[in-house]
Amino acid sequence: MNVKVCVGSSCHLKGSYDVIEAFKEILKKYDVEDLVDLQASFCLGYCSQGVTVQADALDKPAIEKVGDDHIFIHNVNKDNAEELFAKEIYPLLMLK
Repeated sequence: MNVKVCVGSSCHLKGSYDVIEAFKEILKKYDVEDLVDLQASFCLGYCSQGVTVQADALDKPAIEKVGDDHIFIHNVNKDNAEELFAKEIYPLLMLK
């Protein structure tokens, strides 16, 4: 699964670097580093709602679903990153 953190100028100013660092630690904690490809991405188009994270949607509803390909999670920061990962991204891995 690909997970992209927006690093466009607006998201950068809102702390995208801290979100990336938080996600690195979260992936280690959940032992899913081999299953998730964490990437930085230039503008994802939700500048007023950043930091935005995009993940493969697979077959699960999420905060906002666009088509059947991706979910977009908005207003991510270092303090809520783990909560949003556990609620929105981890279930998409279908590990059970």
